[in-house]
Amino acid sequence: MTDLIAPRRILVLLAHPVLERSRVNRRLADAAREVKGVHVHDLYEAYPALHLDVQREQRLLDEHDVIVFQHPFYWYSTPAMLKEWQDLVLEHNWAYGSKGKHLVGKITFNALTTGGPEQAYRAEGHNRFTVRQLLAPYEQTAMLCQMRYLAPFVVHSALRLETEEHVRPAVHDYVRLLTALRDDGVDLEKASKLERLNAPLDAVLTSAEGAGA
Repeated sequence: MTDLIAPRRILVLLAHPVLERSRVNRRLADAAREVKGVHVHDLYEAYPALHLDVQREQRLLDEHDVIVFQHPFYWYSTPAMLKEWQDLVLEHNWAYGSKGKHLVGKITFNALTTGGPEQAYRAEGHNRFTVRQLLAPYEQTAMLCQMRYLAPFVVHSALRLETEEHVRPAVHDYVRLLTALRDDGVDLEKASKLERLNAPLDAVLTSAEGAGA
């Protein structure tokens, strides 16, 4: 008889300054809220005056095993609130440094939307780099904090996904991914080496439930 593995606790740090006008991020966040064990923390809603409660944010990080940064891809990066969050919350000797051990071993990745198509994010494409290459600061931050960094979950051409039917496949994959991460159903080694997690998602799912969902 095998030992039961405790479900991972997942924190989705949502950063979208105009979520009510979002075509995709709002639907992804709504779906994530329905997954047991997932806590969606809307930074712009929590801090309308943009004054972060650092201790609260650090407590949330301590309480969760997987940290997801969900955001639109603004100028090849994140909305300003998420950068502010990094600058203030990831303190020396808390997140990194000789005494900074709070994030060691935690899993992290970006879940993001782009306005442009996938072919634009290639060496020969309009944007010259892949999304993963442009996320190098996040990957290196994870390495500095001794976290396990996975490839990003990317929804391309978000501006063209105008109906629920168009968005549904991305939402479905996001729920499958979060559920599989919760239940230890993701091959983390494979997931850390891809350009993006959902290309296709089945390549990293190990559980029968996740792969067949």
